[in-house]
Amino acid sequence: MKNVFKYSILMIYGLIVLACKTEIVEPIDLDALETGGYIRTVSPYPVSSTTFNYKVSDMSGTKMEIVAEAVTPNKGADFASYELFVKFVDATAANGTKTTSILPLKTILASAFTKDVVTGYPRATISVTGAEALSASKLVIGDIAAGDRFEITGTMKLTNGKSYNAANTGANITGGAFYSSPFFYRVNVL
Repeated sequence: MKNVFKYSILMIYGLIVLACKTEIVEPIDLDALETGGYIRTVSPYPVSSTTFNYKVSDMSGTKMEIVAEAVTPNKGADFASYELFVKFVDATAANGTKTTSILPLKTILASAFTKDVVTGYPRATISVTGAEALSASKLVIGDIAAGDRFEITGTMKLTNGKSYNAANTGANITGGAFYSSPFFYRVNVL
């Protein structure tokens, strides 16, 4: 019994020594991590599929308008521009099928944004009239009808050449309520 007790103590001591042996793990170099950015939709909040509308009867007077904030780790200092693209989706067969591919709409340069006094990030009011979307889509008023829609997508460009949009941004940023950065705006035609 005396030997069993000694061997048990030795075994427990050996397990303790082995359990304490670990490899040295280098800490994460936070400066080497890649960072990016996103355009936060400040207003309207939240953005949904029914937030924006164009009226067929007043394409020049109706608009999609947002207050956008350029968010980067350095308070927007490396923000270069926000490029908008448009796609027309023809959902009414009565006037033909005029769905378009994704086409360039407009570019808003960082110089059009001004630093917000509360958040410190650059902000701008961005609007796209129905006439601008129609023209960029290379369509005429007879090509659209109530029930159709325009899909406006955005790409944030940084001064280092990197760009961010819905395709290369995570669901927490694009779909999360906190970040409110869908990079996508649906405008219904009424």
